[in-house]
Amino acid sequence: MGTDIKMSTRSAVERYSDALVGLSRSIHAEPEPAFAEHRSAAKVADLLAAEGFEVDRGVADLETAFTASFGSGELVLGLCAEYDALPEIGHACGHNVIAAASTGAALALRDLADELGLTIRVIGTPAEEVGGGKVLMLERGVFDDVAFSMMVHPAPYEAVAARSLAITDVEVHYTGKPSHAAAAPHLGVNAADAITVAQVAIGLARQHLEPGQMVSGIVTRGGTVPNIVPARTSAMFDLRADDLDSLRRLEERMNRCFEAGAVATGCTHEVVKVSPVYAELTPDPWLADAYRRAAIELGRHPLSPEEELKEKIGSTDMGNITRALPAIHPTIAIDCGDAVNHQIEFATACASASADRAVLDGALALAWTIIDAATSAEQRTRLLSRVSNHFGEA
Repeated sequence: MGTDIKMSTRSAVERYSDALVGLSRSIHAEPEPAFAEHRSAAKVADLLAAEGFEVDRGVADLETAFTASFGSGELVLGLCAEYDALPEIGHACGHNVIAAASTGAALALRDLADELGLTIRVIGTPAEEVGGGKVLMLERGVFDDVAFSMMVHPAPYEAVAARSLAITDVEVHYTGKPSHAAAAPHLGVNAADAITVAQVAIGLARQHLEPGQMVSGIVTRGGTVPNIVPARTSAMFDLRADDLDSLRRLEERMNRCFEAGAVATGCTHEVVKVSPVYAELTPDPWLADAYRRAAIELGRHPLSPEEELKEKIGSTDMGNITRALPAIHPTIAIDCGDAVNHQIEFATACASASADRAVLDGALALAWTIIDAATSAEQRTRLLSRVSNHFGEA
């Protein structure tokens, strides 16, 4: 990568620093949950449109999804922008930082698009926390012509080839029969008991789960009043595993636990998938190495590859993207004390000077990684082959 190109992107990020930090802070101040991120998506799309990007809103039949493109090069880059928040605790996963960093990388590269033979595309991806926006967009063709993709996610630590767990979200609904809890309890069929039996079965099964398998859940409907035998109850569970094969085995085991609640109480039950299945991250090794070099040059301190293997970042629908095309999902450290993602203290940290710095450093590290890929003849050929093979198979 030439010094002139580096200086150009650094100057661009500095020039847009107020706008990028302002974007991050504005999204943070108005958190919106999955598929309802109307203001957040508009803030990102409007900024890019004002800077000359061609914006297509409501793509893939998703109201809060968009694409914003600049350039006409054959090498199409997809910068994913997340912006959904968590119920009650807002941007406790820092998606405001993600959206602003991807926007910053796009703006840093805009004036170099022709020189690099790039089409720069910011892909606004709703509903990462639940709903699988990227999975839906992948299935509906948004990534068909994208040669490679990336984003950067705030975290308590810096990881380049970050690991994640495969996940499926399910709701379990039990249906019994109401009755007076004192006068005629024997005539009722208790759906709350069904959930209890299922939870006990899951708790006992935990000793025998495979390494990397996890189950967490909450009761979302437990009855109405205590003097009526509950006739309808529901619970929601996250099932996670190291990879999709392990996740399928875990799901089979948990389905037997759910069935146990129904069999023991005489209820009927239904298991419904809440979101598409998220695959585990499989980051592209070359892109990860290029990002590592960029992060280190910016004075950041990513974990070693050996240390990265010990860390897990939860689950993300970016895993499905990394399985479909060359992509990375590094994390960028912010000062958050002892807090971790999905804690209210982490939400506070995502609107701090440290998070502002992560927006700008993240944008520049992504931009430098993209430039490395676009200017390497070997990597350019490799990345373009993915698209030609995709359309060749079609």
